[in-house]
Amino acid sequence: MEFMEKARIRIDHWLRHNLDHLKEYEVFAAELEEAGKADSARHIREMVDLMARSVQCLRRAEEAL
Repeated sequence: MEFMEKARIRIDHWLRHNLDHLKEYEVFAAELEEAGKADSARHIREMVDLMARSVQCLRRAEEAL
């Protein structure tokens, strides 16, 4: 397998992995909020925003291959 094919596979894996985690984090933030931990939920949602930006970067990296 050539390097570029490996690179595509690796980036695709990271994208799917990160998207799965984003869903989990959003659910967890809602659970924290329901438990009265709004500050913790806010920090998790901030992390979700940052991670969403990283997903965009991975998509652009994949497109640039």
